[in-house]
Amino acid sequence: MASTLATVAARDKLKARREPYWQKLDSGCHLGFRKMTAASTGSWIARFRDAESGERPKKALGEFEDLAPSERFGAAKRAAEEWFKHLGAGGRREAISVKKACEDYVQHLRETKGNESADDAKKRFERWVYPTKLASVQLLKLARTHIATWRKALAGSPVVANPHAAPKDQRTRRRADSTINRDMSSLRAALNLAKDRGHVTSDMAWSSELSPIQSADGRRDVYLDRAQRRQLIDAAPTDVGSFMRGLSIVPLRPGALAALNAGHFNAKLSVLAIGKDKAGGDRRIKLPPTTASFFADLAKDKLPAAPLFARADGKRWDKDAWKTPIKEAARTAGLPDSVVMYALRHSAITDLVVGGLDLLTVAQLSGTSVAMIERHYGHLRADHAAQALAGLAI
Repeated sequence: MASTLATVAARDKLKARREPYWQKLDSGCHLGFRKMTAASTGSWIARFRDAESGERPKKALGEFEDLAPSERFGAAKRAAEEWFKHLGAGGRREAISVKKACEDYVQHLRETKGNESADDAKKRFERWVYPTKLASVQLLKLARTHIATWRKALAGSPVVANPHAAPKDQRTRRRADSTINRDMSSLRAALNLAKDRGHVTSDMAWSSELSPIQSADGRRDVYLDRAQRRQLIDAAPTDVGSFMRGLSIVPLRPGALAALNAGHFNAKLSVLAIGKDKAGGDRRIKLPPTTASFFADLAKDKLPAAPLFARADGKRWDKDAWKTPIKEAARTAGLPDSVVMYALRHSAITDLVVGGLDLLTVAQLSGTSVAMIERHYGHLRADHAAQALAGLAI
Protein backbone atom coordinates (compact mmCIF):
# COMPACT_ATOMS: atom_id res chain seq x y z
CA MET A 1 0.00 0.00 0.00
CA ALA A 2 1.26 3.48 -0.81
CA SER A 3 1.85 5.64 2.21
CA THR A 4 0.16 8.56 0.50
CA LEU A 5 -1.71 9.28 -2.73
CA ALA A 6 -1.96 12.99 -2.06
CA THR A 7 0.91 14.21 -4.24
CA VAL A 8 1.49 13.89 -7.96
CA ALA A 9 5.08 12.82 -7.31
CA ALA A 10 3.97 9.95 -5.06
CA ARG A 11 1.46 8.70 -7.61
CA ASP A 12 3.98 8.94 -10.46
CA LYS A 13 6.26 6.54 -8.59
CA LEU A 14 3.56 3.85 -8.40
CA LYS A 15 3.97 0.81 -10.66
CA ALA A 16 1.15 0.05 -13.09
CA ARG A 17 -1.04 -2.82 -11.88
CA ARG A 18 -4.66 -3.95 -11.78
CA GLU A 19 -4.99 -3.85 -7.98
CA PRO A 20 -5.56 -0.31 -6.62
CA TYR A 21 -3.20 1.36 -4.18
CA TRP A 22 -5.17 2.24 -1.03
CA GLN A 23 -4.91 5.08 1.44
CA LYS A 24 -6.91 5.05 4.67
CA LEU A 25 -9.04 8.14 5.22
CA ASP A 26 -10.90 6.99 8.31
CA SER A 27 -11.89 3.81 10.09
CA GLY A 28 -13.33 1.52 7.43
CA CYS A 29 -12.97 4.19 4.74
CA HIS A 30 -10.28 3.95 2.07
CA LEU A 31 -9.48 5.88 -1.08
CA GLY A 32 -7.86 3.91 -3.90
CA PHE A 33 -5.88 4.82 -7.00
CA ARG A 34 -5.34 2.47 -9.94
CA LYS A 35 -2.82 2.78 -12.83
CA MET A 36 -3.32 0.17 -15.53
CA THR A 37 -0.38 1.47 -17.60
CA ALA A 38 2.53 3.78 -16.84
CA ALA A 39 1.13 6.41 -19.24
CA SER A 40 -2.49 6.30 -18.01
CA THR A 41 -4.11 9.11 -16.07
CA GLY A 42 -5.20 6.72 -13.35
CA SER A 43 -8.65 6.22 -11.82
CA TRP A 44 -9.94 6.63 -8.28
CA ILE A 45 -12.00 4.19 -6.19
CA ALA A 46 -13.64 4.38 -2.78
CA ARG A 47 -13.94 1.36 -0.46
CA PHE A 48 -16.15 1.16 2.61
CA ARG A 49 -16.21 -1.49 5.34
CA ASP A 50 -19.60 -2.15 6.92
CA ALA A 51 -18.86 -2.75 10.62
CA GLU A 52 -22.01 -4.87 11.09
CA SER A 53 -21.94 -7.10 8.02
CA GLY A 54 -18.23 -6.98 7.30
CA GLU A 55 -18.96 -6.31 3.62
CA ARG A 56 -16.62 -4.03 1.67
CA PRO A 57 -18.49 -2.32 -1.18
CA LYS A 58 -16.51 -0.27 -3.70
CA LYS A 59 -17.44 2.70 -5.84
CA ALA A 60 -15.65 3.94 -8.97
CA LEU A 61 -15.13 7.69 -8.70
CA GLY A 62 -13.61 8.41 -12.11
CA GLU A 63 -10.32 9.88 -13.35
CA PHE A 64 -10.98 13.60 -12.71
CA GLU A 65 -8.96 14.25 -15.87
CA ASP A 66 -10.61 17.65 -16.33
CA LEU A 67 -8.70 18.85 -13.25
CA ALA A 68 -5.04 19.62 -12.86
CA PRO A 69 -3.07 16.58 -11.55
CA SER A 70 -2.42 18.40 -8.28
CA GLU A 71 -6.17 18.84 -7.69
CA ARG A 72 -7.29 15.29 -8.38
CA PHE A 73 -6.57 13.81 -4.95
CA GLY A 74 -8.64 16.48 -3.21
CA ALA A 75 -11.56 16.00 -5.61
CA ALA A 76 -11.44 12.22 -5.25
CA LYS A 77 -11.23 12.48 -1.47
CA ARG A 78 -14.31 14.73 -1.34
CA ALA A 79 -16.26 12.39 -3.62
CA ALA A 80 -15.30 9.40 -1.49
CA GLU A 81 -16.25 11.14 1.74
CA GLU A 82 -19.66 12.05 0.30
CA TRP A 83 -20.23 8.38 -0.49
CA PHE A 84 -19.05 7.28 2.95
CA LYS A 85 -21.42 9.80 4.52
CA HIS A 86 -24.27 8.50 2.36
CA LEU A 87 -23.62 4.89 3.40
CA GLY A 88 -23.18 5.84 7.03
CA ALA A 89 -26.61 7.47 7.02
CA GLY A 90 -28.20 4.28 5.73
CA GLY A 91 -28.09 5.10 2.02
CA ARG A 92 -28.12 2.39 -0.62
CA ARG A 93 -24.89 1.32 -2.29
CA GLU A 94 -25.93 1.36 -5.92
CA ALA A 95 -25.91 4.76 -7.63
CA ILE A 96 -28.77 5.84 -9.86
CA SER A 97 -29.31 8.81 -12.16
CA VAL A 98 -32.13 11.34 -12.14
CA LYS A 99 -33.60 9.57 -15.17
CA LYS A 100 -33.61 6.22 -13.34
CA ALA A 101 -35.28 7.89 -10.36
CA CYS A 102 -38.00 9.17 -12.69
CA GLU A 103 -38.45 5.76 -14.30
CA ASP A 104 -38.74 4.15 -10.86
CA TYR A 105 -41.37 6.71 -9.89
CA VAL A 106 -43.42 5.98 -13.03
CA GLN A 107 -43.35 2.28 -12.16
CA HIS A 108 -44.33 3.11 -8.58
CA LEU A 109 -47.34 5.09 -9.82
CA ARG A 110 -48.33 2.29 -12.17
CA GLU A 111 -48.37 -0.17 -9.28
CA THR A 112 -50.10 2.09 -6.74
CA LYS A 113 -52.30 4.53 -8.66
CA GLY A 114 -52.83 2.98 -12.08
CA ASN A 115 -51.83 3.63 -15.67
CA GLU A 116 -53.39 7.07 -16.03
CA SER A 117 -51.25 8.69 -13.33
CA ALA A 118 -48.17 6.78 -14.48
CA ASP A 119 -48.61 7.75 -18.12
CA ASP A 120 -49.13 11.41 -17.20
CA ALA A 121 -45.86 11.50 -15.23
CA LYS A 122 -44.05 9.59 -17.97
CA LYS A 123 -45.09 12.13 -20.60
CA ARG A 124 -43.90 15.02 -18.43
CA PHE A 125 -40.52 13.34 -17.88
CA GLU A 126 -40.13 12.50 -21.57
CA ARG A 127 -40.80 16.10 -22.49
CA TRP A 128 -39.04 18.06 -19.76
CA VAL A 129 -36.45 15.82 -18.04
CA TYR A 130 -35.08 13.05 -20.25
CA PRO A 131 -33.85 15.31 -23.10
CA THR A 132 -31.90 17.53 -20.66
CA LYS A 133 -28.47 17.24 -19.04
CA LEU A 134 -30.20 16.79 -15.69
CA ALA A 135 -31.32 13.28 -16.67
CA SER A 136 -27.79 11.85 -16.60
CA VAL A 137 -26.76 13.42 -13.28
CA GLN A 138 -26.14 10.86 -10.52
CA LEU A 139 -28.34 11.49 -7.49
CA LEU A 140 -25.34 11.46 -5.19
CA LYS A 141 -23.84 14.30 -7.26
CA LEU A 142 -27.07 16.24 -7.68
CA ALA A 143 -26.66 19.87 -6.63
CA ARG A 144 -28.95 22.85 -6.30
CA THR A 145 -27.36 24.40 -9.38
CA HIS A 146 -28.48 21.42 -11.49
CA ILE A 147 -32.09 21.86 -10.38
CA ALA A 148 -32.00 25.67 -10.64
CA THR A 149 -30.72 25.47 -14.23
CA TRP A 150 -33.41 22.93 -15.15
CA ARG A 151 -36.17 24.99 -13.54
CA LYS A 152 -35.08 28.15 -15.36
CA ALA A 153 -35.16 26.33 -18.70
CA LEU A 154 -38.57 24.85 -17.87
CA ALA A 155 -40.08 28.24 -17.05
CA GLY A 156 -38.58 29.77 -20.17
CA SER A 157 -39.95 27.14 -22.57
CA PRO A 158 -42.82 28.69 -24.56
CA VAL A 159 -46.10 26.90 -25.18
CA VAL A 160 -47.86 26.76 -28.54
CA ALA A 161 -51.12 28.61 -27.93
CA ASN A 162 -52.94 27.09 -30.92
CA PRO A 163 -51.26 23.71 -31.63
CA HIS A 164 -53.96 22.57 -34.05
CA ALA A 165 -53.37 25.50 -36.41
CA ALA A 166 -51.07 25.28 -39.42
CA PRO A 167 -47.39 25.69 -38.40
CA LYS A 168 -47.16 29.12 -40.01
CA ASP A 169 -50.19 30.33 -38.02
CA GLN A 170 -49.14 28.95 -34.64
CA ARG A 171 -48.52 31.37 -31.79
CA THR A 172 -46.56 30.85 -28.62
CA ARG A 173 -47.20 32.09 -25.10
CA ARG A 174 -45.52 31.99 -21.73
CA ARG A 175 -46.08 28.80 -19.75
CA ALA A 176 -48.61 29.23 -16.95
CA ASP A 177 -47.26 29.09 -13.39
CA SER A 178 -49.76 26.34 -12.58
CA THR A 179 -48.39 24.22 -15.44
CA ILE A 180 -44.82 24.78 -14.27
CA ASN A 181 -45.88 23.67 -10.79
CA ARG A 182 -47.36 20.43 -12.13
CA ASP A 183 -44.22 19.58 -14.08
CA MET A 184 -42.02 20.38 -11.10
CA SER A 185 -44.20 18.37 -8.75
CA SER A 186 -43.66 15.20 -10.81
CA LEU A 187 -39.88 15.58 -10.61
CA ARG A 188 -40.06 16.49 -6.92
CA ALA A 189 -42.13 13.37 -6.20
CA ALA A 190 -39.66 11.19 -8.12
CA LEU A 191 -36.68 12.54 -6.20
CA ASN A 192 -38.51 12.24 -2.87
CA LEU A 193 -39.29 8.60 -3.63
CA ALA A 194 -35.61 7.99 -4.42
CA LYS A 195 -34.72 9.56 -1.07
CA ASP A 196 -37.29 7.39 0.73
CA ARG A 197 -35.69 4.34 -0.88
CA GLY A 198 -32.23 5.32 0.33
CA HIS A 199 -30.63 6.36 -2.96
CA VAL A 200 -29.85 9.72 -1.33
CA THR A 201 -30.10 10.74 2.29
CA SER A 202 -30.85 14.45 1.84
CA ASP A 203 -33.24 16.52 -0.28
CA MET A 204 -31.11 19.65 0.01
CA ALA A 205 -30.50 19.72 -3.76
CA TRP A 206 -34.17 20.12 -4.65
CA SER A 207 -36.29 20.97 -1.59
CA SER A 208 -36.20 24.72 -2.17
CA GLU A 209 -35.41 24.79 -5.90
CA LEU A 210 -38.55 22.76 -6.69
CA SER A 211 -40.83 24.60 -4.28
CA PRO A 212 -44.10 25.54 -6.03
CA ILE A 213 -44.85 29.01 -7.32
CA GLN A 214 -47.25 30.62 -4.86
CA SER A 215 -50.71 31.73 -6.03
CA ALA A 216 -50.21 29.89 -9.31
CA ASP A 217 -53.84 28.78 -9.38
CA GLY A 218 -55.39 32.22 -9.41
CA ARG A 219 -57.71 31.08 -12.20
CA ARG A 220 -60.08 29.78 -9.52
CA ASP A 221 -60.87 33.42 -8.74
CA VAL A 222 -62.59 33.84 -12.13
CA TYR A 223 -66.27 33.38 -11.33
CA LEU A 224 -68.99 33.45 -13.98
CA ASP A 225 -72.61 33.69 -12.92
CA ARG A 226 -75.30 31.73 -14.73
CA ALA A 227 -76.03 34.53 -17.21
CA GLN A 228 -72.34 34.86 -18.08
CA ARG A 229 -72.01 31.12 -18.54
CA ARG A 230 -74.94 31.16 -20.95
CA GLN A 231 -73.33 34.04 -22.86
CA LEU A 232 -70.08 32.11 -23.09
CA ILE A 233 -71.80 28.93 -24.30
CA ASP A 234 -73.90 30.81 -26.86
CA ALA A 235 -70.79 32.52 -28.22
CA ALA A 236 -68.98 29.24 -28.82
CA PRO A 237 -69.25 26.72 -31.68
CA THR A 238 -71.70 23.89 -30.98
CA ASP A 239 -69.10 21.27 -30.07
CA VAL A 240 -67.17 23.39 -27.56
CA GLY A 241 -70.44 24.90 -26.31
CA SER A 242 -71.68 21.43 -25.35
CA PHE A 243 -68.44 20.74 -23.52
CA MET A 244 -68.71 24.04 -21.63
CA ARG A 245 -72.32 23.31 -20.74
CA GLY A 246 -71.26 19.96 -19.32
CA LEU A 247 -68.75 21.67 -17.03
CA SER A 248 -71.38 24.20 -16.00
CA ILE A 249 -73.92 21.64 -14.83
CA VAL A 250 -71.63 18.90 -13.41
CA PRO A 251 -68.57 20.17 -11.45
CA LEU A 252 -65.97 17.84 -12.94
CA ARG A 253 -62.43 18.65 -13.93
CA PRO A 254 -62.21 19.40 -17.67
CA GLY A 255 -59.95 16.39 -18.18
CA ALA A 256 -62.38 14.07 -16.38
CA LEU A 257 -65.29 15.33 -18.49
CA ALA A 258 -63.28 14.88 -21.69
CA ALA A 259 -62.42 11.29 -20.68
CA LEU A 260 -66.08 10.22 -20.40
CA ASN A 261 -67.41 7.67 -22.89
CA ALA A 262 -71.01 7.23 -23.94
CA GLY A 263 -71.07 4.03 -21.90
CA HIS A 264 -70.42 5.98 -18.70
CA PHE A 265 -73.97 7.35 -18.79
CA ASN A 266 -76.86 5.07 -17.75
CA ALA A 267 -79.98 6.61 -19.27
CA LYS A 268 -82.37 4.29 -17.38
CA LEU A 269 -80.98 5.25 -13.99
CA SER A 270 -79.91 8.80 -14.92
CA VAL A 271 -76.53 7.99 -13.43
CA LEU A 272 -73.15 9.22 -14.67
CA ALA A 273 -70.19 6.99 -13.80
CA ILE A 274 -66.90 8.84 -13.38
CA GLY A 275 -63.78 6.77 -13.91
CA LYS A 276 -60.59 7.32 -11.97
CA ASP A 277 -59.42 10.93 -12.20
CA LYS A 278 -57.22 13.10 -10.02
CA ALA A 279 -59.36 12.19 -7.00
CA GLY A 280 -58.38 8.55 -7.32
CA GLY A 281 -61.46 6.33 -7.05
CA ASP A 282 -64.52 5.70 -9.20
CA ARG A 283 -67.77 7.41 -8.30
CA ARG A 284 -71.34 7.74 -9.60
CA ILE A 285 -73.49 10.85 -9.80
CA LYS A 286 -77.27 10.76 -9.88
CA LEU A 287 -78.37 13.46 -12.33
CA PRO A 288 -81.54 15.57 -12.17
CA PRO A 289 -83.99 15.22 -15.12
CA THR A 290 -82.84 18.25 -17.15
CA THR A 291 -79.17 17.34 -16.80
CA ALA A 292 -79.88 13.66 -17.52
CA SER A 293 -81.74 14.66 -20.69
CA PHE A 294 -78.71 16.65 -21.86
CA PHE A 295 -76.40 13.68 -21.32
CA ALA A 296 -78.88 11.30 -22.95
CA ASP A 297 -78.86 13.41 -26.12
CA LEU A 298 -75.06 13.32 -26.17
CA ALA A 299 -74.93 9.54 -25.74
CA LYS A 300 -77.68 8.76 -28.25
CA ASP A 301 -76.66 6.40 -31.08
CA LYS A 302 -73.04 6.27 -29.85
CA LEU A 303 -71.05 3.14 -29.16
CA PRO A 304 -70.19 2.67 -25.45
CA ALA A 305 -66.49 3.41 -26.07
CA ALA A 306 -67.14 6.56 -28.10
CA PRO A 307 -66.36 9.96 -26.52
CA LEU A 308 -69.41 11.36 -24.76
CA PHE A 309 -68.17 14.86 -25.57
CA ALA A 310 -66.60 14.94 -29.03
CA ARG A 311 -65.20 17.71 -31.17
CA ALA A 312 -66.70 18.49 -34.55
CA ASP A 313 -64.20 16.12 -36.17
CA GLY A 314 -65.23 13.32 -33.82
CA LYS A 315 -62.04 13.41 -31.77
CA ARG A 316 -61.95 13.59 -27.99
CA TRP A 317 -61.39 16.95 -26.32
CA ASP A 318 -58.06 17.75 -24.65
CA LYS A 319 -56.56 20.88 -23.12
CA ASP A 320 -54.76 21.87 -26.31
CA ALA A 321 -57.98 21.62 -28.32
CA TRP A 322 -60.17 23.72 -26.03
CA LYS A 323 -57.77 26.53 -25.07
CA THR A 324 -58.19 28.67 -28.19
CA PRO A 325 -61.98 28.16 -28.66
CA ILE A 326 -62.83 29.25 -25.12
CA LYS A 327 -60.62 32.33 -25.40
CA GLU A 328 -62.36 33.28 -28.64
CA ALA A 329 -65.79 32.64 -27.10
CA ALA A 330 -64.89 34.78 -24.07
CA ARG A 331 -63.87 37.67 -26.31
CA THR A 332 -67.07 37.35 -28.36
CA ALA A 333 -69.17 37.31 -25.17
CA GLY A 334 -67.33 40.32 -23.74
CA LEU A 335 -65.96 38.33 -20.80
CA PRO A 336 -62.47 38.64 -19.20
CA ASP A 337 -59.44 37.26 -21.05
CA SER A 338 -58.65 35.27 -17.90
CA VAL A 339 -61.62 32.93 -18.51
CA VAL A 340 -60.46 29.32 -18.95
CA MET A 341 -62.31 25.99 -18.91
CA TYR A 342 -61.50 25.50 -15.25
CA ALA A 343 -63.44 28.69 -14.46
CA LEU A 344 -66.66 26.83 -15.32
CA ARG A 345 -65.92 24.11 -12.78
CA HIS A 346 -64.99 26.76 -10.22
CA SER A 347 -68.23 28.64 -10.90
CA ALA A 348 -70.35 25.50 -10.58
CA ILE A 349 -68.70 24.56 -7.27
CA THR A 350 -69.15 28.13 -6.02
CA ASP A 351 -72.89 28.01 -6.77
CA LEU A 352 -73.26 24.68 -4.98
CA VAL A 353 -71.49 26.00 -1.87
CA VAL A 354 -73.35 29.33 -1.84
CA GLY A 355 -76.58 27.42 -2.45
CA GLY A 356 -76.11 25.68 0.89
CA LEU A 357 -75.06 22.18 -0.18
CA ASP A 358 -72.91 20.59 2.51
CA LEU A 359 -69.20 20.57 1.76
CA LEU A 360 -68.89 16.77 1.94
CA THR A 361 -71.41 16.34 -0.87
CA VAL A 362 -69.77 19.12 -2.89
CA ALA A 363 -66.43 17.34 -2.49
CA GLN A 364 -67.93 14.02 -3.60
CA LEU A 365 -69.58 15.56 -6.67
CA SER A 366 -66.45 17.41 -7.74
CA GLY A 367 -64.05 14.57 -7.02
CA THR A 368 -61.84 16.28 -4.48
CA SER A 369 -61.33 16.34 -0.72
CA VAL A 370 -63.39 18.21 1.84
CA ALA A 371 -60.16 19.90 2.95
CA MET A 372 -59.63 21.27 -0.56
CA ILE A 373 -63.22 22.54 -0.76
CA GLU A 374 -62.89 24.18 2.65
CA ARG A 375 -59.60 25.80 1.69
CA HIS A 376 -60.87 27.35 -1.54
CA TYR A 377 -64.59 27.77 -0.89
CA GLY A 378 -65.16 27.66 2.86
CA HIS A 379 -65.20 31.47 3.09
CA LEU A 380 -68.36 31.49 0.98
CA ARG A 381 -70.29 29.98 3.89
CA ALA A 382 -69.81 33.13 5.97
CA ASP A 383 -73.18 34.56 4.92
CA HIS A 384 -74.92 31.34 5.89
CA ALA A 385 -73.23 31.44 9.28
CA ALA A 386 -74.30 35.05 9.75
CA GLN A 387 -77.89 34.19 8.88
CA ALA A 388 -77.84 31.27 11.31
CA LEU A 389 -76.50 33.52 14.06
CA ALA A 390 -79.19 36.09 13.26
CA GLY A 391 -81.80 33.44 13.98
CA LEU A 392 -80.46 33.15 17.53
CA ALA A 393 -81.21 36.81 18.35
CA ILE A 394 -83.69 37.32 21.20
